[in-house]
Amino acid sequence: MKTIEQLDVRGKRILVRVDYNVPLREDGEVANNQRIVATIPTLKSILDRGGRAVLVSHLGRPKAAYEAAYSLRPVAVELARILGREVQFSEYTVGPEAVAATKALQDGEVLLMENVRFFPGEESGDAQFARQLAELGDAYVNDAFGTAHRAHASTAVVAAQFAGRAAFGHVMAREIANVDRVLQSKEKPSVAVVGGSKVSSKIVILERLLDRVDALLIGGGMAFTFLKAQGAHVGNSLVEDEHLGTAKHILEAAKAKGVDIYLPVDVVAADRFAGDAATQIVSSTRIPDGWMGLDVGPETVAAYAKVVGNAKTLLWNGPLGVFELEAFAHGTRALGEAIASATASGSLFSLVGGGDSVAAVEQFGLADRVSYVSTGGGAMLEYLEGRVLPGIQAVYDAE
Repeated sequence: MKTIEQLDVRGKRILVRVDYNVPLREDGEVANNQRIVATIPTLKSILDRGGRAVLVSHLGRPKAAYEAAYSLRPVAVELARILGREVQFSEYTVGPEAVAATKALQDGEVLLMENVRFFPGEESGDAQFARQLAELGDAYVNDAFGTAHRAHASTAVVAAQFAGRAAFGHVMAREIANVDRVLQSKEKPSVAVVGGSKVSSKIVILERLLDRVDALLIGGGMAFTFLKAQGAHVGNSLVEDEHLGTAKHILEAAKAKGVDIYLPVDVVAADRFAGDAATQIVSSTRIPDGWMGLDVGPETVAAYAKVVGNAKTLLWNGPLGVFELEAFAHGTRALGEAIASATASGSLFSLVGGGDSVAAVEQFGLADRVSYVSTGGGAMLEYLEGRVLPGIQAVYDAE
């Protein structure tokens, strides 16, 4: 892949699609700047080599018109603080005023344009709107992996206007390289931990992983659909009865391919879904009527930790329990600690991806103790499913 380092930037306006869709506090300031920080290597590559950075991003879901609550102005302030230099802000996104602002830039300067989703042409992938965006730069860099699965004007369509002058930024390149390292690894054993509430949202990922891993550890609410498919009594635990056949198919396919599937052997059951519910540790196959499994139990934690300790590569997507409630956070936290310990020993390459998994490692202070945390969200999940992501393919096509 062609990266920013291979792009001639000196004296040129480099149009960079970043993902600055960050949460804002009630006072309007940025609440979590992780996505902004992630783009700094790309921006420094441009600025330190005499380029002029023109940044385009979305924020939230405005109704294709200006809404003050979704203005990127606070993001410009936070970016300036992190970069340690002035960041200019344009209240125009496209049009004569926007183009004039980009042409007034000097080498080493940064300009952030207003929210690209204030225009209906962005989400519809309108070619005319993409041509307007193309007027803002002399070259194009896509560094927004989190939106790579969207065929929007600024993430995919605009790249065609920069044939021979398009490249990936460092965020995009790192995301692709790290996910590919897990999916294509020759280092064995390769393990995937897949959790979350529903089997239905993970069917394609589970099926694809069976061709790539030696062991699959299943947790979260989705585990009970697999357990019930095997004849277990799961009480009031979350089950997708319409996917019992799917679960059986995946179990049979795993057996045929020699992939070991691990399901919880014990669970922390509760008499209701609440942080102060009565709890008991019971066998995962004999959960009492009226009770529901909300976390994995100690025997399961020990078994999963042993598999993790022997692994060479690992993908973690989805929590093992309702970790947002302290009473049911132990399994997810313990798994995270096991992954962090194996990573620290140098024997394991660990990739964490998917919204809830990322939230969990951040909540438990483990984000810096795993090999890589993907911020891609839905884009990473679609990439894991083997789908062609428009934002990635468009840059390849334009190289």
